Formats: sequence, structure tokens, C-alpha cells
Amino acid sequence: MINKQSLWFLTLFSIILVLSVYYIAMPNNTLATLSELNNNSDILITQTDPLLALRVENDEELETTMNELQSILLNENSSLEERNTAYETIQNLNSNKGKENNIEKIISDKFGYKSFVKIKNDSISITISNKTHDTKLANDIIRTIQNEYNNKMYITVKFQ
Repeated sequence: MINKQSLWFLTLFSIILVLSVYYIAMPNNTLATLSELNNNSDILITQTDPLLALRVENDEELETTMNELQSILLNENSSLEERNTAYETIQNLNSNKGKENNIEKIISDKFGYKSFVKIKNDSISITISNKTHDTKLANDIIRTIQNEYNNKMYITVKFQ
């Protein structure tokens, strides 16, 4: 009589075997085509929506930084000070991400523009999806965002 554990093992082994045969039998040009499509999608993103390209680049950078900091936290050889610094940096990055989303929502609600916001230390960089460069709009956005903070922030607005 076959018990449940043996049945699960045989099922998973069969699936792995089928996938292995499929991978080996797959033509080589299929992998090249998939790789080429992936590279072309990156080019299409940057050509169609500059804000999306900025957002993707920022998310990749953030993910890399978070992975490095998490590896410091999980490393047994890291000192207590290094772990505390890594933890505080992660908390700061998460806080900034929330603030960036909040600022984007304010700009969308109040001014009706899509935007990309990047906060680094005491500077805020805002990219607005608008072809015309409107200094009055930029000043209004800077004042509105500065009102959200108690301390003086260095705010820049760029139009794309």
C-alpha cells in the first residue's frame, strides 16, 4: 500500500521530470527570443512613459539597497552597530517611500498631473508629466509640498 508521503513524492518527481524533458526539448531560439523580448520591453518602457521608466529604475535601486541591508541584518558576523544602522536605514527608506506616494497623490489630486517623486535626505525631486514648463505651477507645487513639512526642504520640480 502506498502512503501519502510516497504519493506526493512520486507526483512531484513526475512534474520535475516532465519539466526537465520540456526544457531540454525546447528549441534554443525560443530562449533567445524570450531574452530579446525582455530587452525590448525595457526600451519600450523608456520610450513610452518617462515617469514609468523613472519609477522602474527607482524600484530596482530600492530593491538592491533593501537586499543589501537585509543581508547585513541577517549576517551573524555583523556587529550590533551595523545591524542597528541597517535597520534604521530600512525604516527610513520605507518612510520615504510612503512620503513619496503621499506627495504623488497630493499632486494628482490638487493639480491633476501624474508625477514621480524621489526623496533623498532633505531634498525632494519631483518630475511632472507635462510638456510645457510652467513656473507658476512649479512654485505652487513647491509651496504645497513644503507645507507638508515642518523643516525646510530643498524641493525641485522638473517637467517631462
